[in-house]
Amino acid sequence: MPAFAFHLDATDPVGARAGRWTTPHGVVDTPAFMPVGTVASVKGLLPEQLKAVGVQMLLGNTYHLALRPTAQVVADMGGLHRFMGWDGPILTDSGGFQIFSLAKLTKLDDQRAVFRSHIDGSQFELSPEDAMHIQEQLGADCIMCLDECPPHGVSSEVLLAAVDRTTRWAARCRESHRRTDQALFGIVQGGTDAALRERSAKALLPLDFPGYAVGGLSVGEEPSLMYSTLDVTTLHLPRDRPRYLMGVGRPIDLIEGVLRGIDLFDCVMPTRNGRNAMAFTSRGPVKLRNLKHQRDPAPLDPECDCIACTRFSRAYLRHLFMAGEMLGPILTSLHNIAHYERLMCDLRRAILKNRAADFREAYIASQKPAD
Repeated sequence: MPAFAFHLDATDPVGARAGRWTTPHGVVDTPAFMPVGTVASVKGLLPEQLKAVGVQMLLGNTYHLALRPTAQVVADMGGLHRFMGWDGPILTDSGGFQIFSLAKLTKLDDQRAVFRSHIDGSQFELSPEDAMHIQEQLGADCIMCLDECPPHGVSSEVLLAAVDRTTRWAARCRESHRRTDQALFGIVQGGTDAALRERSAKALLPLDFPGYAVGGLSVGEEPSLMYSTLDVTTLHLPRDRPRYLMGVGRPIDLIEGVLRGIDLFDCVMPTRNGRNAMAFTSRGPVKLRNLKHQRDPAPLDPECDCIACTRFSRAYLRHLFMAGEMLGPILTSLHNIAHYERLMCDLRRAILKNRAADFREAYIASQKPAD
């Protein structure tokens, strides 16, 4: 039996896909959302808690883990799965996003990116070959090519240079990658330029990656531009390979991505917002620090069966944040992940019934402005 296999169970008339992706550490039902565990930890949450709310796959990061504790330490401890106590599939990002997010600490040329560590200022070099070696040491099921992710609004010349560098780096990653128990994904860049997205995708296809990611979105553009870019990008991606939209986003962005043929997502939003007392619910976002919740006995979301909603009131959750208790961020983060996972599960059911567009309209109608 092959280590990886992707099977489409259904394709909705609007283009949404329901599939099953087999990996060495289990099957992922798609569409799927991956919580972000940048440094081998989804902040404040145990693997058992994540599994209990439906999480199938987690994400880690090459740049951050290479700096601390180092890839060699992770390898010596048996690899990322054993190190973090997670027995399901894991994806590691290559560090390419840090070229964007840590641009002030980074120098870039055709050979490599050179970072000044955000931890101690030391120099850290990351070439395509380095990215492959580090990710092989980490041992994730799915790994990413090193890419250049430019910010929104750069000149067409800068955007073109980033696309072509990403293509050259992808070829070097493909050449240097050795482990057959890891699926290496190519990353399509090109900003919101339709012609450059086509150029990037078509240049990557001859490398025959087992999956393809769409990078360089949610970096400052309007949501409508992200959606129109996905419309033209997915046209050029193989139907029989998983498609991953990197670093996105709000629940509605996930829905819009799925309706455009995306299978996998990740984002820090559910946990970051959870740590800051903002919850996603079936009736719209809730800001738990608001005074209106001080004596509110209602659950955070009556349609959610996570422990935050079935055991505690909004009044108690607000109290935890106001008192500075760590349980508040933990419970709200867990709830937000549960919301994202349930959203993907419900959307999958809608796709199997050819009702994806109806699902989107119902979700939009259910969402009220933040209280």
